[in-house]
Amino acid sequence: MRSVLKLLPTIVFIGLLPCLAAAQTVASSADAVIDPGEALTALDRWRADRTQIFAAEDLDLNQFVWQARPLVVFADSREDTNFSREMILLTRRIADLAERDVIVITDTDPANPSAIRTMMRPRGFMLALVDKDGRVVLRKPSPWDVRELTRWIDKSTSRQEEVRERRETETLLPEVAQ
Repeated sequence: MRSVLKLLPTIVFIGLLPCLAAAQTVASSADAVIDPGEALTALDRWRADRTQIFAAEDLDLNQFVWQARPLVVFADSREDTNFSREMILLTRRIADLAERDVIVITDTDPANPSAIRTMMRPRGFMLALVDKDGRVVLRKPSPWDVRELTRWIDKSTSRQEEVRERRETETLLPEVAQ
C-alpha cells in the first residue's frame, strides 16, 4: 500500500499530461491563425478560447479587470501533488469555469517570480480567485473542486448581477426583434 502511495504523485502527473498537451496544442493552433503583424493579448486569446490555461509569466492581472475572473494556481513546482490534483480537477470541468468568465492561470516557478506571484506572495501551493473588480476574493492552501469554486462564484454579488443582466437582456431581445 505504501509503495502505491509513493507512486501516486507520478501517476497523477502522468494522467495530467494529455490535458497539458491538449492545452499546448490549443495554444499553438490559436497562434497559427494570428496575423504575424498583429500580436494578440492574453485577454484576446482567452476570449477566442475560454478553456485555455495560461502561464503567469508576462501577464498583468489589470488587463482582466471587469472582463474576467482570474483563478491563479501557484505551486513551487509542476510536480507538486496539490498542483497536479488541482489541474486535473480544473481541466475536467473547465467549461463550467469558462461560463463564469474564469481565466485559469498557473505559476510554478518561484525562482523567476512573475508579477502575479510577487503581488500575491504564495507559500507553496495556493489557489487564488480574483473577482472582476481586481480584488483577491478567495485564497485556498489546498485544491478545490470546480463544483466548490462555481458555487462560491455563483454566490458572489458580481455573478448575481451578471445573471440578472443576462436575464433582462434575454427578455428584451424578443421585443427588439419585432
